[in-house]
Amino acid sequence: MRKNDPSSAPRSGERLQKIIAAAGLASRRGAEEWIREGRVSVNGQVVRELGTRADLLRDTIRVDGRRLGRPERRLSLLLNKPRGYLSTCSDPRKRPTVLDLVPSARERLYPVGRLDFQSEGLLILTNDGDLALAVTHPRNRCAKIYRVKVRGRPSDQALRRVARGMYLEGRKTLPVRVTPIRSEKHAWLEITLTEGKRNQIRRIFEAVGHPVLKLKRIAIGGISDRGLSPGAWRTLTQAEVRSLKGAVE
Repeated sequence: MRKNDPSSAPRSGERLQKIIAAAGLASRRGAEEWIREGRVSVNGQVVRELGTRADLLRDTIRVDGRRLGRPERRLSLLLNKPRGYLSTCSDPRKRPTVLDLVPSARERLYPVGRLDFQSEGLLILTNDGDLALAVTHPRNRCAKIYRVKVRGRPSDQALRRVARGMYLEGRKTLPVRVTPIRSEKHAWLEITLTEGKRNQIRRIFEAVGHPVLKLKRIAIGGISDRGLSPGAWRTLTQAEVRSLKGAVE
């Protein structure tokens, strides 16, 4: 038996995806994808099994060849993302990202979920993998609330169609709460989602003939902050982090 062979070692320690998330590199879901893609090694051997366990104090764990150190201090920020920023850590086209708005943070943070380039509103940046999982995993159904302006004035029938859920890429979305706010030339709506498919709100309203003109996320799992100006951020309180985690446990 090889001493450093993770496949032959006793199954002790923690799951690799949890270790990677705790190190602040990605959410657990993101870490699982890295493992499947063969980007993670333990004691020199690539690991693709999601059930693999390791001990950071005993084993050498690398992601893309970079060795994991001890977990960073957990930090979670609430950012009011302006339009014109990508919800990602980097961009090959050198467009501005949300990390450009928090240059003072020493910890390696990543956005939890996404707001597209033209959308604005609340976004969590964190290195806490458990928090990211609580907010993004579909089974948790963490509610996000959006203020949306759509072209024209959707009929009651169109809004009922949106509310029931619609098929995107062959799969039906979960029901959506739709609350009309006001209707002038174009309608303003409040939309509550419990899942986060890519560009979901824009795609469902495009499908009913009322493209989105403006989109702003105003709450995540009960956390909101109307006093946070565009581009500004603040640290989530421990109580807010506990509430986000506890709301989906």
